[in-house]
Amino acid sequence: MTTPFLLPPLRTTSQGTPRRVGVELEFADLDAPSAAACVHRLFGGTVTVENPHRCLVTDTRLGDFTVELDMRSAHKGKGGNAILDPLRPLWGNIGSLVMPFEIAAPPVTVEQMPELEEMVARLRALGAAGTEASPLFAFGLHFNPEVARTDDDYLLDTLKAFLLLAPWLRREIRVDVTRRLSGFIAAFPTPYAAKVVDPAYRPELGGLIDDYLADNPTRNRELDLFPLFAHLDRDRLASTLEDPHVRPRPTFHYRLPNARLSDPGWSLAADWNRWVAVERLAADRALLDGLGTDYRRAAEAQQLDGWAGRIDAVLAANPGIHPAIQGIAGPDEEAGGPTRQAG
Repeated sequence: MTTPFLLPPLRTTSQGTPRRVGVELEFADLDAPSAAACVHRLFGGTVTVENPHRCLVTDTRLGDFTVELDMRSAHKGKGGNAILDPLRPLWGNIGSLVMPFEIAAPPVTVEQMPELEEMVARLRALGAAGTEASPLFAFGLHFNPEVARTDDDYLLDTLKAFLLLAPWLRREIRVDVTRRLSGFIAAFPTPYAAKVVDPAYRPELGGLIDDYLADNPTRNRELDLFPLFAHLDRDRLASTLEDPHVRPRPTFHYRLPNARLSDPGWSLAADWNRWVAVERLAADRALLDGLGTDYRRAAEAQQLDGWAGRIDAVLAANPGIHPAIQGIAGPDEEAGGPTRQAG
């Protein structure tokens, strides 16, 4: 049975345009030209092979795709002395033994995301491997959902909801051991989470950014807010942090899910729907605040080991947040898939 992509509670931006989602998918055992050809067969466009480890597929019916080895030293113009450029293909050949290739898809609407699911199926059929294929692999699936608004309450409530659901998300996703050990998707410190989920914690944007940077001076978090903060207040972020990898954009950068391309039972939709649960909880202030109070009590008593179970109970009592917990559709979906409604 195909898993439908659920809709978030806010479907449009403050400008009235449909929200879009960027998707980044890491994999191995399929080179960049072969993956780019797969994208081209599905979506059309023009393939440009910049080097053996980087291809562009432009002007497709969804937009522009990039397919590349996720290794800066393998590509010209991404750091290092130009005199070393002749060696970069060799470095890429060696690096591809353990480093993933990545497809960065153009931002698409939720209604278009099933087309990316089809891309995953085609890549799998061509032999693309996911993080579960080797203990050396630490491959992730990243979602970059465009923010619906940029006001303080919306951004803070989404962060609160994520912190409250994070233990449950980690359990449900079964985050790959190598990815956990890599440090790239470190959990937020418990004292920081307990501070933020407090119903009384309501700073303005500047205070939110300052507190975030003080306790999380790294982009290596399950939910990386550096791109969003750089978009909203570049100077404030730059005064504390200088990281060439941070690209300002009006999105949440959700990095927690595994990329399990070798697993025929794995889907983009299941991981996307868990993110939608974050947004749906964020939209319920009363439930959010009640859980925040409970979380703080559990943290103070050092009893957070069972928090994921607490979330199970909350989701069972509120099936509209994550309907898969009951196997039923949510308030705006039918069993066959999501309906389309304006935000």
